[in-house]
Amino acid sequence: MSLRKVKTLAALTGAALLFSSLAACSAERTEETPPAEEGAESEAPAAEDVLVGIAMPTRSLERWNKDGSNLEGLLQDMGYQTNLQYADNEVDQQISQLQNMINEGADILVIASIDGTALAPILADAKSQDITVIAYDRLINETPDVDYYATFDNYMVGQMQGEFLEEQLGLADGAGPFTLEPFAGSPDDNNAKFFFSGAWDVLLPYVESGQLTTPSGKAPKSNEEWQSIGIQGWGSEDAQDEMTNRLNSFYAAGAPLDAVLSPNDSLALGIAQALEGAGYTPGDEYPVLTGQDGDQANVLNIIAGKQSMTVWKDTRTLAAQVASMVEQIVNGEDVEVNDTETYDNGVKVVPTFLLPPVAVTADNIQETLVDSEFYSAEDLGL
Repeated sequence: MSLRKVKTLAALTGAALLFSSLAACSAERTEETPPAEEGAESEAPAAEDVLVGIAMPTRSLERWNKDGSNLEGLLQDMGYQTNLQYADNEVDQQISQLQNMINEGADILVIASIDGTALAPILADAKSQDITVIAYDRLINETPDVDYYATFDNYMVGQMQGEFLEEQLGLADGAGPFTLEPFAGSPDDNNAKFFFSGAWDVLLPYVESGQLTTPSGKAPKSNEEWQSIGIQGWGSEDAQDEMTNRLNSFYAAGAPLDAVLSPNDSLALGIAQALEGAGYTPGDEYPVLTGQDGDQANVLNIIAGKQSMTVWKDTRTLAAQVASMVEQIVNGEDVEVNDTETYDNGVKVVPTFLLPPVAVTADNIQETLVDSEFYSAEDLGL
């Protein structure tokens, strides 16, 4: 019996019991009515009868390939049916994939959204069919029909990036002025706001004091203006083009570039390519460059001195947490969360489980990425 049928039967049973109670109050009885057997109709379904739909945004980024395959593998090992789909960063395609999952009889949907504001109608359809929805790593906004959210502490990701720049440049000790070119993530990704806010809360005071200057003028005056420097779709090529434009326009005369705030590895990859194209080479004069995700190409860049750090989110732990949440939902248990205040999607505060990220530099690649078997030493040429 599927989870949907269990929920439906439980609802019908509850209604029947209520009707029976009302009838008993209004009619004389000469015999005691035996109590209904508790749990008879709400027993958890067998895992093989439960279908979990998994919607990932794209195959074009390494991390989403790993997220999808890790989660699907865990759920299949637990005995669940799965339907894993990747959209091509196309919102309409993701909505169509979700509709197909609903039509196929999915009991639970795990969604890493492309546009966190575009899914309200399809999720209303899912909720009408009693499907439980888990937002995966990206909050789904402007709908009451998302039940849970699992992610890393995205504000902390940005905070780590900001604090790394603060430490590397000696800002807390009064050093400066230094030049900084900040970037932000895709304007339609809710996480990008948290990444930028975490970093900018550290860096903005130094911008305001003059210790950090931005020759391009693209330094937002507040966290709320982060979208003005966002790179749509997290595109590496778009980040490369934007960095190239800034270098050609504001640094061609030999002005030094000291630091670049990049919110993730995809952007950092394009930024590093722009730096190389402009003649920057690893060494003391190379800008401090941040990132996030621990993508293999970027880790290799860290080893080569072309990127300074990345914030690693071990997606295996996120997949394991979501698999645990699925199991709890199926068994009718309380779903484990550790944040019920932060993630307001505009309609409701979504119960959330946050996981901690890890800062990775050339000094700790072995102990973080290799010892954990996220990569082999051979993968990284170590």
